[in-house]
Amino acid sequence: MKLLRVGTAGAERPALLDAEGTLRDLSGIVPDIDGPLLADTAALGRIRAAADAGELPALDADGLRVGPPLAGIGKVVCIGLNYHDHARETGAEPPAEPVVFFKAADTVVGPYDTVLVPRQSVKTDWEVELAVVIGRTARYLESHEEALAHVAGYAVAHDVSEREFQIERGGTWDKGKNCETFNPLGPWLVTADEVPDPQALSLRLWVNGELKQDGTTAEQIFSVAEVVRYVSQFMTLYPGDVINTGTPAGVALGQPEPKPFLRAGDVVELEISGLGKQRQEFKDA
Repeated sequence: MKLLRVGTAGAERPALLDAEGTLRDLSGIVPDIDGPLLADTAALGRIRAAADAGELPALDADGLRVGPPLAGIGKVVCIGLNYHDHARETGAEPPAEPVVFFKAADTVVGPYDTVLVPRQSVKTDWEVELAVVIGRTARYLESHEEALAHVAGYAVAHDVSEREFQIERGGTWDKGKNCETFNPLGPWLVTADEVPDPQALSLRLWVNGELKQDGTTAEQIFSVAEVVRYVSQFMTLYPGDVINTGTPAGVALGQPEPKPFLRAGDVVELEISGLGKQRQEFKDA
């Protein structure tokens, strides 16, 4: 299923995109798309049954904002330097273990919402990423099979980053990762049954119509299953938590001088096969 949330910011309603591309209203069945729903197999079954029976009312998509496909996110765990080609382009050694950092949940915005270039920013960068959404409480998972069984679904994430704040201003990466609007998510949460192999997905990103990133999750240093298993050794993952699993080569940081960092007026589009496409215009904060 392709689950999403539509409406003005803070007042989104749950919806489903059916096989014919029609937007269907879920508000009569569930209150929202969130962790409690993803952990409730009976509720998910009711959604699926109503969709199969053609019982869900259609929504008029014209002019309707698409919000983040997930409400009530507890935490956004991020994995850095997780693609062989990205490590090469930035001159970094592939890590022996996953590099883990966090984004605050309030960085998450809709897939077509405006993204703000922070004040004093000179190195705002793009990163298309596969987001993993947790569906069952996960702690100390032992195998890759067990890890994937705890995944509710997948989505497109844009891990927007300010490289000067991240790398040159001391401390951890967090200052360059947690600026407002720095994690567009969606348009859909695609349930795991529609993604049989998360290591066979293509990722692309364009800036002002120019293709910048063209990669595949097959290039991941640590697979989706290994990332979920590994992270569960250090923290409990709850339904509705999100893991951004890293970006392939092609970011501004890895390009020759003068590096083409983002400015107000730039338009970024990104997509992952089967998971939908995003578009954001950048404006000054």
